[in-house]
Amino acid sequence: MTQLTRRQFGGIVLLGTQAPRLFAASGSSSAIDRTLREGIDRRKIPCVAAMVASSDKILYSGAFGKRDSASGADIQPDSIFQIASMTKAITSVAAMQLVERGKLKLDEPVARHLPQLGKLDVLEGFDAAGKPVLRPARKPITLRHLLTHTSGFAYPTWSEEMFKYTQATAPLPPGVVAPLVPLVFEPGTRWQYGYSADWTGRLVEEVSGFNLEQYFQRNILQPLGMNDTTFVFPADKFDRLVSQSRRQNGGPLQEVPRAVPPKPAAFNGGGGLTSTAPDYIKFMQMILRYGRSGVRDEILTAKSVEMMSVNQIGDLGAGRLKTFLPNTSSDVDLHPGAVDKWGLGFLINAVAYPGGRSAGSLSWAGVFNTFYWIDPPRGICGVIMMQFLPFVDKEAVGLLGDFERSVYANV
Repeated sequence: MTQLTRRQFGGIVLLGTQAPRLFAASGSSSAIDRTLREGIDRRKIPCVAAMVASSDKILYSGAFGKRDSASGADIQPDSIFQIASMTKAITSVAAMQLVERGKLKLDEPVARHLPQLGKLDVLEGFDAAGKPVLRPARKPITLRHLLTHTSGFAYPTWSEEMFKYTQATAPLPPGVVAPLVPLVFEPGTRWQYGYSADWTGRLVEEVSGFNLEQYFQRNILQPLGMNDTTFVFPADKFDRLVSQSRRQNGGPLQEVPRAVPPKPAAFNGGGGLTSTAPDYIKFMQMILRYGRSGVRDEILTAKSVEMMSVNQIGDLGAGRLKTFLPNTSSDVDLHPGAVDKWGLGFLINAVAYPGGRSAGSLSWAGVFNTFYWIDPPRGICGVIMMQFLPFVDKEAVGLLGDFERSVYANV
């Protein structure tokens, strides 16, 4: 099986192919086990599930810790986690499928399908009384802007402008999907994490005629055999659901009692799926296989995977975020000292991680500290799932780094 490899990272480039440099099986999964088991003990993390695979084989699987303190039940490799923004990559695949079918175009105004996005304002600042100062946007938002987080939409958690805006106006009602808020910059001029994928999900629903749960199941999840991934959590799988914990103001983690997640009123392309490490590995293996779910079944064309896997934001940098809600997220800088890029749905590291993933790997995460990476030059992918806030808590990032280095040293 050939794999993607990158020739440069400065702009949009075509990909070549090479045979993957797979790791030799050495029977040293016990070293990774030890890294994770000792890591959660030392870092006071309740539990972790992790998995590594090549395009066609599971190379490592492990799960350590307790599902919840009340039962003391051990978690399993197929325990269920809320994966939050790991939903975004699946939404991006859905949008690219519709591009392939001629129902969407990357560079047409999305207002052709979602008219409410045709008359957006840009937040220019605040007057002396703290009232937002708005002006009409000069450029239309395109699907490319949404997939690259260059639309101007921003989450208040990591945007000072949007944080101040939400403080100065009526707060958003809970559970709102893709709120119609001002942009914090002109489309295409900056990178900023925000509601872009939420609106991509609305676009998929509008164009396909299905809600996201229906579309995902029919076109991505069921074809890949991702039978534990859904927006609508089944009550009969409650025994497999992992409890969440929260750290307040730097204190110890406090467990939240387990409960069946309620059925959402609307489905969000930016987050909301529950899944497992084995399920998400199947999704990443599809990317390693140029979009194929197996020998013949095609989720995406190789051309679409190539477009998703290369820098689509030019000279802009991606991935660094300053928090304005520290109990939800710490400051985000997963690759200190490097300038990372963004493709059509993935963060791309232009230089290798020390002792870890290759240059040109694809990655992102979920707010409850679930992380994944896809390393096409080395022909592997990895996922590690924890379940607590704040996002990128130093202990979660520490365990992610320990796991990744152990994978590359031992698998």
